[in-house]
Order: sequence, then C-alpha cells, then structure tokens
Amino acid sequence: MEAMEDDSLDVKDDHNHNYCASGSGKARSYLSSRLSDVTPVPQPVPGGGEAGSRRGTQWSGSSSSTTTTTGGSKFMDSDSGSESSEVSETDCAALPPAVEGKFTLDSTSKFLLNAMAVEDYRKNHWPNLEKAIDRLLIQNPTDHISVSYAQIYSYIYKCVCQQHSELLYNDLTSKITSHLQHVSTRLQASTPEDFIETFNVALTQYTASLQCIVPVFMYLNKFYIESKLNRDLRDDLMKLFADHVAEKHVNTLMPLLIEAYSMPFKVQPSTMASVVNGLYSLQPDWAQLAPALFSGFIPQINPPAVESLLSDYAARDQKLQMELSMNGFPRGDQSRKRASEDS
Repeated sequence: MEAMEDDSLDVKDDHNHNYCASGSGKARSYLSSRLSDVTPVPQPVPGGGEAGSRRGTQWSGSSSSTTTTTGGSKFMDSDSGSESSEVSETDCAALPPAVEGKFTLDSTSKFLLNAMAVEDYRKNHWPNLEKAIDRLLIQNPTDHISVSYAQIYSYIYKCVCQQHSELLYNDLTSKITSHLQHVSTRLQASTPEDFIETFNVALTQYTASLQCIVPVFMYLNKFYIESKLNRDLRDDLMKLFADHVAEKHVNTLMPLLIEAYSMPFKVQPSTMASVVNGLYSLQPDWAQLAPALFSGFIPQINPPAVESLLSDYAARDQKLQMELSMNGFPRGDQSRKRASEDS
C-alpha cells in the first residue's frame, strides 16, 4: 500500500497541469491511469447538428482533466472549459465535411446579412432621414418645425456603424442637389426687380437649414467625410449651392447688384450686404467681377492704400459726396456740429 502511494507521488504533471502530486492529485492520477479501460460513450451535446460534430466524443463516467482529440478537433480539459486554438494542418485536412462547409456558410451568411442590412437601410433608415431633410430644407428662418433630432442622429449612428457611410453620404448629397435644382428653376422664373431679394431668400433659407442638418450628421462627418475624404460636410453642402444655384445665376445677379449699389436704397442695405457677403463666401474670386461693389461691404478687398495716391482718394471721396448730395442726401447743417475741444 505504501509502495502504491510512493509510485503515485512520482507522477509528473503535464503542461496543462492535469496531474498533480498533492493529496487530491493521487486519486486523480489513479483515475486517469484507468481511463484506458473505460469504453468511450458519446454524449449528446446541446444544440445538436453541426455543434455536435465539431465537439466530437466526450468520455462518460469521467470528470477528470483530459485532452480529447476526435474527428480532427482538439478540446482542452474540463477544468479550463475552452477549446484549443492550436489546430495543425493535418487536423484541418481531417475535418469532416460538416466542419469544412462551415467556412463557405460563413461567407454566404455575411453576404446575406449585408444584403439584409442594405435592404433595412433602404426601407427604414433612409426614408425617415429623407423626410426629416425635406422638412429642414423647406423651412423658413422664422418657422418652427417639430423634428426629433435625437431620432435622426440615432438613424445616422446606426447607418455609420453598419458600414453604410458612403451610401448615406451619396444619398444626402443627391437629395440636396435635387432640392437646389428646384431652387435654381424658381430663380430663373423670377423678375429682374425681385431677383436680388429672391436670391437672398434662397441663400438665407439654405444656410439656416445647414445649421440644423450639419450637426445631426456630425457622426457621419467625423468618421467618414473628415477621416476618409479629408473634407468637411458644411463645405461640401455649400459648394453644392455654389455649383447648382449661384454659379448659374451670377452673370444675371452681378449687373443687378452693381445697379442697385449705384442707387442707394433701391434695395435694402441688409439685403445687399447679405447677398454680397454670401457670394464672397461661396467663391472669393467673384469679387474681381465688381471690386467697387464688394469693397463697399467686405474690408480689404481693394489693394492697400499708397501715399502717392492720396490726392486721388480725396478726389474720389469728393465725387461720392457730390453724387449723394445730388440724389437727395444733403450734408445737413454744419453749424450744429459740436465745437472741437481745441477751440
């Protein structure tokens, strides 16, 4: 009996620590040595089917820590409760057909899941986003439209997480391009007397809409437009207005602006300032078409003053004052001016 205990103490544990030399390890070593005499009985695995084929045969009547290899699949001992990730090339070649077909099934499943995700985007996400964009584009600056920005942001977040960023960006730009084409058509039908005011309304309404659209598309802007396209969403949407509206009508708009600038208060000063500043922000090069017009609203358009041209500047100012006086803008009673402190 003592000899048996001595022999059991000489047992060495393997790299998985399945056998120990402690007191409890004696019984485990003894049971492990008798496993070869036990007939393996397959146990049903919950889930059945392919999972059962992959897990192979489990040994009945033993809860010891053993490594079992059946059908080319390796399993760790029951203490660890995990499958071994080390599978040799021979094991892969010996995989049963059910396991070999798993890779093809995974590829097909990924394709089907992706197709389902695109279908879900087309049926659920984009229609809801399109309705919200429509409402934001047609609103007036003074109108209040009830829109759930949290819900819109949630749709956008899901679209980006499901790898639909490019699809969403293309749909957004196409939607806004279609809207701007309608705006351009309405401008074309406007009369010359109302053209400046109509253009100002279109530009003001569009920029007000972007103040709502750009923030809710912030996630798309950060993780797709800025990171992959190296651009900014607002700049892209303003460029759409420049390409599809302003550029098509700038040759009609500029002569009307020059005429209105030469006749004070023919157009409201606030409207003139809004249109001129808007054109300059869309395309700074347009300032070269009418430098005198743009310099009246935007500083540093003209080149810096030169000392040798001071007399010309003075003559230009006198001419301007004379024109204003002839158009009904007198200088007023100069005798009412406050006397200087030096006098």
